[in-house]
Amino acid sequence: MIKKTIALLLAFACLHTHAQRITYNFNSNWKVFVGDTAAASAPSFNDAAWRPVTLPWAWNEDDAFKKDIKDLTTGIAWYRKHFRLPATAKGQKVFLEFEGIRQAGDFYLNGQHLGLQENGVTAFGFDITAYLNYSDSDNVLSVRIDNSWEYHERATKTKFQWEDKNFNANYGGINKNVYLHITGKTYQTLPLFTTLGTTGVYIYANQFNIKQGTATIHTESEIKNEDDKPQTLQYEVTITDADGKPVKTFTGDKTTLAPGSTTIVQAASVVNELHFWSWGYGYLYTVQTILKINGKPVDVVTTKTGFRKTEFKNGMIYLNDRVIMVHGYAQRTSNEWPAIGLSVPAWLSDYSNHLMVESNGNLVRWMHITPWKQDIESCDRVGLMEAMPAGDAEKDITGTRWEQRKAVMRDAIIYNRNNPSIIFFESGNESISEEHMKEMKAIRDQYDLHGGRAIGSREMLDSKVAEYGGEMLYTNKSAHIPLWAMEYSRDEGSRKFWDDYTPPYHKDGDGPLYNNQNAAVYNRNMESHAVENVKRWFEFWNERPGTGARVSAGGVNIVFAETNTHHRGAENYRRSGEVDALRIIKQNFYANQVMWDGWVNPEKYRIHIIGHWNYANGVKKDIYVVSSAAKVELKVNGRSLGFGQKSDGFLFTFKNVEWKPGSIAATGYDEQGKQLCETAINTVGEPAALRLTNVKRPVPFMADGHDLSLVEVEVVDAKGNRCPTALHMVNFTMDGPAEWRGGMAQGPDNYILAKSLPVENGVNRVLIRSTTTAGKITIKATAEGLQPATLTLTSLPFEEKNGLAASLPSASLPCRLERGPTPLTPSYAITRTPVAIVKATAGAHADSAFTSYDDNELSDWVNDGKLSTAWIEYELEREATVSEITLKLNNFRSRAYPLIITVDGKEVFTGSTKPTLGYYTIVCKPQKGKKVRIQLAMLLKEEGGEQMVEVSGKKLDDGVARDDSKAKGTLSIIEAEIYEPLKQ
Repeated sequence: MIKKTIALLLAFACLHTHAQRITYNFNSNWKVFVGDTAAASAPSFNDAAWRPVTLPWAWNEDDAFKKDIKDLTTGIAWYRKHFRLPATAKGQKVFLEFEGIRQAGDFYLNGQHLGLQENGVTAFGFDITAYLNYSDSDNVLSVRIDNSWEYHERATKTKFQWEDKNFNANYGGINKNVYLHITGKTYQTLPLFTTLGTTGVYIYANQFNIKQGTATIHTESEIKNEDDKPQTLQYEVTITDADGKPVKTFTGDKTTLAPGSTTIVQAASVVNELHFWSWGYGYLYTVQTILKINGKPVDVVTTKTGFRKTEFKNGMIYLNDRVIMVHGYAQRTSNEWPAIGLSVPAWLSDYSNHLMVESNGNLVRWMHITPWKQDIESCDRVGLMEAMPAGDAEKDITGTRWEQRKAVMRDAIIYNRNNPSIIFFESGNESISEEHMKEMKAIRDQYDLHGGRAIGSREMLDSKVAEYGGEMLYTNKSAHIPLWAMEYSRDEGSRKFWDDYTPPYHKDGDGPLYNNQNAAVYNRNMESHAVENVKRWFEFWNERPGTGARVSAGGVNIVFAETNTHHRGAENYRRSGEVDALRIIKQNFYANQVMWDGWVNPEKYRIHIIGHWNYANGVKKDIYVVSSAAKVELKVNGRSLGFGQKSDGFLFTFKNVEWKPGSIAATGYDEQGKQLCETAINTVGEPAALRLTNVKRPVPFMADGHDLSLVEVEVVDAKGNRCPTALHMVNFTMDGPAEWRGGMAQGPDNYILAKSLPVENGVNRVLIRSTTTAGKITIKATAEGLQPATLTLTSLPFEEKNGLAASLPSASLPCRLERGPTPLTPSYAITRTPVAIVKATAGAHADSAFTSYDDNELSDWVNDGKLSTAWIEYELEREATVSEITLKLNNFRSRAYPLIITVDGKEVFTGSTKPTLGYYTIVCKPQKGKKVRIQLAMLLKEEGGEQMVEVSGKKLDDGVARDDSKAKGTLSIIEAEIYEPLKQ
């Protein structure tokens, strides 16, 4: 009997030594109190009256889009959770992982202080093993959170730079997911550096052969032995594809680890028949890194990741050996929704982020602070490249605040380095010093040397350290590191306003002053906003790969979805988006979709008519069509109006088109008249009914107290067509186990949480949150004069026990693969041949003439202000037929320069440049020669030019730091490029 007992005890001990890792969803069964009560840290505190919630949940979520960012509610809130651990957890290691909070929190378990987290951005965690109760005893986790705008780090008394009322919407509390991990005492660590000092698992690939589909996959795991004896470990790796099919199993060396010690174990293998992660092709593998003792697994970490090859050279970005020009969005990291804030379920993150891909965006530049893990993993699944910042406001800083930023970058890199969608690490929202850039690069090299990610910052145009850069609004070009515009087209416009001829007849640009200045460009309608987007994008695309040795790497448009952050227009939130706050599509979405359907050049011909076709009799207006075709024909009820006037590469204008009920159709052709694409809009009938639709979701509606359904309401005609000019007030009722979160529209408090709100342009949406009770939910919508609509939703039971759930927040969400793998064909065609300049002389300051062709946009050549010296002459590397000259001139936004250009003394151009966002190409009479002379033809007249100051009062860039805007005889060239035609 004694022998049997000993055998059972040994077997039990062995079971615990070899226990498998378990990760639980820790979001259920929290309680919240808004206010401060010090007694709440005690486990015996009575929280029965507190509000029950499911995380992630911001306690001030009701403010989202109701209040201006600067007025979002702040203060102290307490979060508490009662939970019990399974019996198998005793004798194991137990960790908590928080994806993030806002702003700072003190954490207590069973009355013991676990620690403090303050930066309000990064993930963190605690080893709670020593503080736990077992044997079916209750554990109480208490968290005191302070989301004050003025919170200062306790140890340093320093405010974090990114606690900013312009861009960092303040949704307070535990606003991101929480997990509980149970592991054996010999285990792979978590990637939570600041609080645990550990780095976790690192997976990367190299030695790619894209055409053959092979690469070498490397894994590294930091492992700890917290047992009381040495452990001899075998490290094993298994890779499974997206269909669950085993792909490869390989092993590393055996390792003996002493008690209390930590080491890194590694393994690598060539893997064949790989699907490479790509734009719009979010192909992910499941990689399991396994620790074995005596042949038995003791710890298994599962990582979803993808493999892709990147390069950053020749001024271009290469993804899987194919050049890709950046076109996408600078989106606020909060990425918020009305009455919810950022704390949405994972499926809704996928819905929102995939819309960027549907618009043919390929990169999102999250702004100022690192996004939460849910958005990063979402971009992995939908195939959307990311630029990941650390934490910043504007410009460089020093001292404690710089050390804070470095710490955030370090933690964010460690936490997110297995996510293939991250392509850029952003060290600052604006230029930083070379010394600081070196420090950031050293952090990248220490923790993610092999991840294929460029590190840089906005600006950094002449940096010798940064691996990418680019200004905010303007066209930059480079022959070396990629330069791309990081937040162009900052204009704002409401989804409610189609144009000047549509109810409610808001005239384009009308709105209040901002800082006592005209704010017309921040009060656009959808038509003018879309047209402006076309004009802005064309400036970058015109300097695309294939146009020379120096090229633009693209640009991202600010923002994608309306955001509860800094604004300049009539509303109290930013309306620069391609979709509104409920992700209803606006017209500039379609404009981008047309222009961006390709990696560099459009690869699928598209066409879109901006607007609708429901006007009053007698209306005549300009019609705008966006197309990647060479020519566009417009027809009204089958009658041709001829071909549109083409401008800005993709825009076709048809003047004074008279509205007639029926249809308007546009057809795109190539230069030879071959039809490439077509589209049409029909006149819709009178409003007849409401229609309710549950926006399609890939996973069931779960009764977990956090899940949301997005319900669309439309005003439709008798045939079921949406009425594009309808503005009806809709009244909702809801029955069943759900919480009404509502929608938004122009009006009092933006109709946040209201049960009655209007459609805008015939459509609106509302959010319905589940409770923890499953069942049927009935939503009814009524409006005066319209047939009502009813929709039934069903929430399914969510399984959790003792505060723990096995189902993780992003479980079962599919990878989006619609665009397919990276094409093996070239993404662009060479359009002209650059001819190198070898030297230059000039009428004045000849010693600095080289700065006008040095591939550095922060340097320029300028004469001495006399017309007689306003010339420069370039000697070419060889005799060439000069056909085009591309110039970046100082004051490029505001001035036109009358020039005379000769080649070997023969005049090839007389005329004026035009203001641009950077570069202007002069088409010359083709002339063979070796010397190109550019001279100012006459004294410059002072011109109004474009506005040089934003409504914020900030002076916009217009060239180099020196301002020549009022100089009469000054010629200043920042960059000059000489081209000849392609040889036939």
